Amino acid sequence: MLRTQFEEDLLNLHNQFYEMGMLVSRAIHNSVQAYVKHDKSLAQEVIKKDEDVNQIEIRLEKKSFEMIALQQPVTTDLRRIITVMKASSDLERMGDHAVSIAKSTIRMKGETRIPELEKAVYDMSDYVKKMVDNVLIAYVKTDQEDARLIAEMDTKVNQCYRDIYYQTIREMKNNPELIVVGTEYLNVAQYLERIGDYVTNICEWIVYLATGKISELNSNRTEEL
Repeated sequence: MLRTQFEEDLLNLHNQFYEMGMLVSRAIHNSVQAYVKHDKSLAQEVIKKDEDVNQIEIRLEKKSFEMIALQQPVTTDLRRIITVMKASSDLERMGDHAVSIAKSTIRMKGETRIPELEKAVYDMSDYVKKMVDNVLIAYVKTDQEDARLIAEMDTKVNQCYRDIYYQTIREMKNNPELIVVGTEYLNVAQYLERIGDYVTNICEWIVYLATGKISELNSNRTEEL
């Protein structure tokens, strides 16, 4: 009976983690939609809904500690609980970056935009969101092969960030009036790049869940430019 309850609690943990992941994925998508469409009300909605993400993380952490203390799980079960705790912490930070993008949208209201950079940021966000959605599926399936492939996708995210960085600097040099808006493009691209890093972290936790080994995937994280 105890074992059945434990399995049920474990399943609930994983379901809540997936729900949290879907909320974060939506937040990333909406924050960038708000950014490129200059939609202040959608940006405010992203900021408001971040509380839901935070609440799920608190519940997950509390339940995880409770299960460790009361059930004293070993080996595979313990790994599953640790993975949920660590990966949900990464998700929560991804949600924070979505909020930062939304806040950037509000600050940019009324500023002149640069269409080429707008498109580059949107394309980058589209790719990052794909990584987020894929990592949630890999997590549900405990698919370490997929996790390794998703981590490799971060190389392209880093390249997108570098391209946007240098293009923005060029625009700002050519027209000093674009310094305010250019700084926001740099910020948004950096938030997206960081989200890619957190996806890679979750990939590492999936590999840990599958193998019991901590692996560093995609060690070419973007250095500060």
